[in-house]
Amino acid sequence: MAGAYGERVSSEQRQTSEQDRPGWTRRRVVIAGAGMAGVQTAVALREQGFTGPVTLIGAEPHQPYDRPPLSKAVLLGTAEGSAFDVDFEALDVELRLGVEVTGIRPAEHELDTEAGPVPYDVLVVATGARPVILPGTEGVAGVHLLRTLDDAERLRPVLAQQHRIVVVGAGWIGAEFATAAREAGCEVTVVEAADRPLAGALPAEVTAPMTSWYAECGAELITGAPVAAIEPGEVVLGDGRRLSAGAVVVGVGARPATDWLAGSGVELGADGSVTADDGLRTSLPDVYAVGDCASFPSRRYGERLLVHHWDNALQGPRTVAANIVGDLPDVYDPVPYFWSEQFGRFVQYAGHHTDADELVWRGDPAEAGWSVLWLGEGALKALLTVGRPRDLTQGRKLIEAAAHVDRARAADPSVPLKSAVA
Repeated sequence: MAGAYGERVSSEQRQTSEQDRPGWTRRRVVIAGAGMAGVQTAVALREQGFTGPVTLIGAEPHQPYDRPPLSKAVLLGTAEGSAFDVDFEALDVELRLGVEVTGIRPAEHELDTEAGPVPYDVLVVATGARPVILPGTEGVAGVHLLRTLDDAERLRPVLAQQHRIVVVGAGWIGAEFATAAREAGCEVTVVEAADRPLAGALPAEVTAPMTSWYAECGAELITGAPVAAIEPGEVVLGDGRRLSAGAVVVGVGARPATDWLAGSGVELGADGSVTADDGLRTSLPDVYAVGDCASFPSRRYGERLLVHHWDNALQGPRTVAANIVGDLPDVYDPVPYFWSEQFGRFVQYAGHHTDADELVWRGDPAEAGWSVLWLGEGALKALLTVGRPRDLTQGRKLIEAAAHVDRARAADPSVPLKSAVA
């Protein structure tokens, strides 16, 4: 993120007249969670002219940091960290780091933490998600997760020693870690319980070309292989096979970090997410939720979405801030977007394809660059691009505009996607 955010807020914004909004500037906003969503909420509040006290509480002791570099530069030792370029002092944002939140008492308007209660006028829940832990692996030597800065620091010497590594899970994080481990010279085997990589994210016909990426990178991919047990130095598969492993990295998904909200009155969905409304308000008054921990109703796609990606944690805070400081309600209904760098390829996805009724290939998946489009009644609903960033940029705008496309022209990779509008 370019620029120090503390320098972006003008003196006029920081000195909004209290006569214009009686009592508004004296409201205390407390943000639980110091990841991307929490930090961006604090930044957005200041950028939108809020001058009241803002407290940002983070469970980790580190200066707030960005997560995507953890599976790349930080893991490989080409960067020492990924702290946000935010001047919290200039923004007049109080940081309380190394403090775990434990509950909410809405009647008292207090957030409970390990360090004691924290009063709030407005509370923003931005506690993110926690990785799913394979049963029986807690405390087993050599088993790692990759979610935090400390996780990445523990894994750096593992890669430096070029251990034989078994990665459990062929999702986005598994592919990114396998890429980094191969780059570090490690022998890598990826095991996946489903019959293909990214089974929970993309249809089989789209993931089929991706299967060969593992072998091209020198990693072994074993699909249809649930893990029965992880023992020191070995991974035992469901069919009895045993894989030797100097280290095991588990990447089998994440769940919203919302256990601490049980019994608070904040409504949670079956997936554990806070069921926010279209303004990212929770079921409790004066409490918002944003980022990986919150689902929201999408008018665009006609269903509730839970988006565990960086862009959602970047965009959602602007809506939260607008609804905290604004007179008019702001609605959150984005076109979801994410990217992944794996096996020498830049993969991007925009939209939501579950209600699409037609799949259109754009280019040859055997080549370096190709795209897949999902259409619903002729309108572009989603697209995935591999090495075709221009397709992504143009396609995202077409999705936002609910544009219909001509199927034949859209399938021709020589035609700019913006020129395929029907």
